Amino acid sequence: MVDHIKVALHPNMTRENALICAKEAVGKLLELGFSVYIDCSYKKHYNNIKGIVFGDFKRNVEECDIIIVIGGDGTILHSAQFAYCYNKPLLGINTGTLGFMASLESDELDKLSRLKTGEYVIEKRMLLSAKINSPSSSKAFNALNDIVVFKSPFAKLPDFEVSSNGITVSRIRADGMIFSTPTGSTAYALSAGGPIIEPDMECIEVTQLCAHSLFARTMIFTANKMLTLTCKTRDDEDIYISIDGENTMKMSDDKEIVITKSDKVIELIDISGSNFYKAINEKLMRPFK
Repeated sequence: MVDHIKVALHPNMTRENALICAKEAVGKLLELGFSVYIDCSYKKHYNNIKGIVFGDFKRNVEECDIIIVIGGDGTILHSAQFAYCYNKPLLGINTGTLGFMASLESDELDKLSRLKTGEYVIEKRMLLSAKINSPSSSKAFNALNDIVVFKSPFAKLPDFEVSSNGITVSRIRADGMIFSTPTGSTAYALSAGGPIIEPDMECIEVTQLCAHSLFARTMIFTANKMLTLTCKTRDDEDIYISIDGENTMKMSDDKEIVITKSDKVIELIDISGSNFYKAINEKLMRPFK
């Protein structure tokens, strides 16, 4: 049993029931003897609760032992970059629609006591590294879900070329390309026709978006491959790259993207057990309400 745990709590207040869930979670964590850190911007929502430490979220993460995120997968993705940068395990509480990366639903907060008794497991998930190279500069990013390259809505189809360790494996005309981790296989890649991959596997999935071909299929590469993407546009039309749906920037013809397994990992706390398969069975195999 752990005597004292510092928790950085990050709720997504745009979710309808996030504030209610967050207040209940804070109450249970304080009862358990945890220290709870919350960003100053949320102070007005918790003025009547004693025992909370308010501060900048980044500073809270540095101080804490665990990050608890309340929201959907998008909120977890946003907080994940802090978790893997500071090597802090992350626990997701779902108040969104799917919640593939969350371990708890909003009505399962009693299970937070397992953080104190140690009745949980840590899942290590691989990340992707994307290096965007041009003749004059280079930028690097990490992604837990996916790296998406896509055209603007009214642009003509660009030509994409993918190589693996220097050998061309695909030349195709399409709306875009998705490079995803196993964690991201249930996100955009799934909607584009890709397979579901167990999240603790290590591989790189490449899926085409609306390819102009009868033979376009998702490809799976071992995690040690170096994949390189280049694209050619017609009439200098706009191409963009997005990292986990957040960092979006314009890409030009003189740039290439090198995608590899990142040297960083993220640790997700699994309290319930088999939450991934539970989410598939309960949320993907039946229509939304």
